[in-house]
Amino acid sequence: MTALFTGIVIFDGWLDGSLTETTSDNNQVQGTIFCILIILLLSVADLEFAKLAYARNLKVFLPVSIVGVILLTSARYWAQFLESRQNDYLLILLSLALLTTLLFQYLRFGISSFLANCGINCFTFLYFGVLGYFCVAIRLEFGLWPLLMFVFVVKCTDIGAYTAGKLFGKHKFSPNISPGKTWEGMAGGIIFAVLVALGFAAVFGIMILPMAIVFGIAFAFIGQLGDLAESLLKRDAQQKDSANIVPSFGGIMDIIDSPLAAAPFAYLFFMWSS
Repeated sequence: MTALFTGIVIFDGWLDGSLTETTSDNNQVQGTIFCILIILLLSVADLEFAKLAYARNLKVFLPVSIVGVILLTSARYWAQFLESRQNDYLLILLSLALLTTLLFQYLRFGISSFLANCGINCFTFLYFGVLGYFCVAIRLEFGLWPLLMFVFVVKCTDIGAYTAGKLFGKHKFSPNISPGKTWEGMAGGIIFAVLVALGFAAVFGIMILPMAIVFGIAFAFIGQLGDLAESLLKRDAQQKDSANIVPSFGGIMDIIDSPLAAAPFAYLFFMWSS
């Protein structure tokens, strides 16, 4: 999966010319394939989330939810065709998604579970649509190497945490939410994250090395918090995994939970450090 994702991102950058150029130096429309990939992943994740919500007798309006997630996630991509007011475009789409949800609830279910159903649908717009928006924004505004740095740091934290946890794990990190996580695993995750961040910073000149150390440590923790957040959703629905379509992992939500939650923080980090 890592090789496939990396290959798609690099191929996308090669097609639009951003593989060797910075986004500010290239006037072509960028990130098309990556945007499509993120939309597909989040659409499947939305379907998985709908099943979790149904276990709690909550209804995700999939026709509205999936369309809303697609439009919100791709808002930054379509903003390339606009000369200004990019942020307004996102806010307008979010407002329309909210109003469409209210209308759909009223026409389909009336006042039955009005607050609960509308609340869970609005959650999908924010969790998948807005957080997905920042994934696309990182690719378009900072380039493919910062994007890969961000994703690799977060996911290599998982690898380091799993490895160190299996070898040395004794003290539970969050026993009520994720019993398998340990502080020893967290330490291993931080070490892996820092090494990966230093490697990307040194090879591609994304940031100075001291800043890369900060990046690695910060996003090791942020990524794990994103994983715990998704675990809360699964625990509430009394499910071990969001689905069983990916062997040894579970569902798409189980794979993208960490980078998805960390995306807006990565966007801010790259913006402040650039």
